[in-house]
Amino acid sequence: PVVTARTLPVAAPATGDQLLEAMRARYDGRWYRTLTFVQRTLLVDPRDGRERRQTWYESMAIPGRLRIDRDSTLRTGTLFANDSQYVVVNGALRRAIPGHNPLLVLAFDVYGQPAARTAAVLRSLGFPDGPVRADAWQGRPVWVVGGAPGDLRSPQYWVDQERLVFVRLIQPDPANPAQAFDARFEQYRPLGGGWIAPRVEAYTGGRRTLLEEYDDVRADVELDPALFDARKWTQARHW
Repeated sequence: PVVTARTLPVAAPATGDQLLEAMRARYDGRWYRTLTFVQRTLLVDPRDGRERRQTWYESMAIPGRLRIDRDSTLRTGTLFANDSQYVVVNGALRRAIPGHNPLLVLAFDVYGQPAARTAAVLRSLGFPDGPVRADAWQGRPVWVVGGAPGDLRSPQYWVDQERLVFVRLIQPDPANPAQAFDARFEQYRPLGGGWIAPRVEAYTGGRRTLLEEYDDVRADVELDPALFDARKWTQARHW
């Protein structure tokens, strides 16, 4: 079935787990399983406002795998896979630590794995299962899991009621918990059997510190499994 701009919203979920299950069920068997895109990236230093512009090349296999090549040499980047984060510099694995990317989990993995798995990962990242409340974001009704009205610091995530896609995440900034980190997925458009937000903004302490804009977005492309093996970073056949 083709995803349309209007889809009936689900009944009010009592818990975050129920909302995650509704998201998975809405696109069961239809959401794309792989994704590639070129990302124009603007990074802003929160201390002095200095800007850096870069072009990243991203490959995704849902659930749980995201490769970010941070330049066109394809020798330096970050990999999320195997419940871990890997950092590669000059073609060599520099660091590996346990961890997940919450934006990957909420915007993509939720459609490719059991809701119980998504909920468990979010709990491990400090996100609660409730309360769930109705709110509005950019003129559209949303469900908000966590926090309370007016609380823009506690861990919480926002989901469009009609489309059942993730639109906003708030949590204490990992680098400075005294400040809030606020990420927003914007300008959603249909892609394959699901959706894509080709513009992502993130704010730290109320100041924009990241802007991502996606070009050459392709879904359900064939990807070499070696792309998601940090030990084969430079050997993999790249798209």
